[in-house]
Amino acid sequence: MGPISRYSTRMSLSVPPYVAPETMDVLFSTAQISERVKAIGKQISEDYKGHSIVLIGVLKGAAIFLSDLARSIEVDNTFDFVAVSSYGRARVSSGAVKLIKDIDNPIEGKHVIIVEDILDTGLTLSYLRGLMLQHKPASLKIATCLDKPERRLVPIEADYVGFKIPNRFVIGYGMDYAERYRGVEDIRIFPETPPGH
Repeated sequence: MGPISRYSTRMSLSVPPYVAPETMDVLFSTAQISERVKAIGKQISEDYKGHSIVLIGVLKGAAIFLSDLARSIEVDNTFDFVAVSSYGRARVSSGAVKLIKDIDNPIEGKHVIIVEDILDTGLTLSYLRGLMLQHKPASLKIATCLDKPERRLVPIEADYVGFKIPNRFVIGYGMDYAERYRGVEDIRIFPETPPGH
């Protein structure tokens, strides 16, 4: 076996097969997502009337939710990003959370909202909450697009929740499987057994 064929074999083992998103069931449509994000933005605007806030998005999954949320908030807001790793290419969190990118600007004395795509085990958000509290913000809250309470391993709840969902693996609206599907506009259920397997 030559070097190219060995490489091809290794790659096929590490990259999951592509499943067309249009074959997946839609959990939340773009209209449902838009309506819910606007409602969360309105609630945040009321809660922080007269204050500026800093939204801290958890890369990469929360980028689209944060973008839409920031535009739905009527009070002055800026944003920053952190990146953590707990999934890799797996569909289940490894449980070990590692900070890859920290915030760029100081948040001491500021009102901060951590913005996440999905709250499931709670390990990532619990880790990030502890990390952000070390920066001494005036207040710290959590906004998540999706909440999967059945998977919780640590006691943590979000202050703002888009949707509560069952224990199913989802893609779209920034959420991925092995870096794919982030650009799917709605939120879809990834099949437990992809077609052809």
